[in-house]
Amino acid sequence: MATRYWVVSLPLQNSPASSLWSRLQESISKNSFDTPLYRFNVPNLRVGTLDSLLSLSDDLVKSNNFIEASSHKIRRQIEELERVSGINSSSLTVDGVPVDSYLTRFVWDEARYPTMSPLKEIVDGIHVQVAKIEDDLKVRVAEYNNVRSQLNAINRKQTGSLAVRDLSNMVKPQDLITTEHLVTLLAVVSKYSQKDWLSSYETLTTYVVPRSSKLLHEDNEYALYTVTLFNRDADNFRTKARERGFQVRDFEYNSETQESRKQELEKLMQDQETLRSSLLQWCYASYGEVFTSWMHFCAVRVSVESILRYGLPPTFLSVVLSPSVKSEKKVRSILEGLADSSNSTFWKVDDEGGMGGFGGDADAYPYVSFTINLI
Repeated sequence: MATRYWVVSLPLQNSPASSLWSRLQESISKNSFDTPLYRFNVPNLRVGTLDSLLSLSDDLVKSNNFIEASSHKIRRQIEELERVSGINSSSLTVDGVPVDSYLTRFVWDEARYPTMSPLKEIVDGIHVQVAKIEDDLKVRVAEYNNVRSQLNAINRKQTGSLAVRDLSNMVKPQDLITTEHLVTLLAVVSKYSQKDWLSSYETLTTYVVPRSSKLLHEDNEYALYTVTLFNRDADNFRTKARERGFQVRDFEYNSETQESRKQELEKLMQDQETLRSSLLQWCYASYGEVFTSWMHFCAVRVSVESILRYGLPPTFLSVVLSPSVKSEKKVRSILEGLADSSNSTFWKVDDEGGMGGFGGDADAYPYVSFTINLI
């Protein structure tokens, strides 16, 4: 699939559209046969006054950039969701056909955008619709990312080092002694300090139960040990342990808390999957909506710019091409020859690299031309 297309219109120069189309096809096939070429069918739209067209043209480029950016944003979101979900990315469709096919076989939707409506009304309607979809996307993505963030925070606690991670899954009730006088503490010891711990923990304070330390768990950096001592000596032991480089973790086993955490994790995982699936389906549908609106917008744009360039009544041939990078100059030359504009030199690149015409517009040629980037 090509990802970059030119939308071009050429003046008819007192010849029928079919004749100019045949000449264009012949020139492309002879000189740039690898360039796909299609008619871009623009209906007869309600022109209005020249002043209204000039006013509208000022906003067309800005609106196009906004709609194109929205299209790309939704596409990137789809790709990200498919990657996370392990779905093999498939080509997106619009109204049941591939994206490039919808563009190259574009047909104006009269029911959705009546051609007798003022052009500004059509353009404003498209802009409002796309803006609403973009706002909805922000809300839905924020909701999904919020759940992901909560899950990531829990996972960090589950997968971090023993110095920071949740210890619930490593400590069993039988590992702990909690009575009126005795308490079991959990000490995190550097793996390089394990011998030091085992030789010194009994003498850190006076009331430590001899040989009470037991290894519960190890990771790449730390080991988790228990130690039992008199309750009244616990704070003093924490202080002495910290002075020797041992970290005593606060921990209290509670079966209800454990079950609550487990249920919270399961609910978050379920919520994440539901939101991901829902967001992906919404993105598929919304991408089609935005792309459909974008192509109708492009039809309005090529019509407005053609009338402002060639005058009234609107007499032009609009086409879609997708030349390769190496064929661009050749195709531009063909189009310029068919435009046959008496002032074509006005639109050519000047000696300093700037464009003539429309204040340095990068797509300023002796014919109407603008680019559609699908991705």
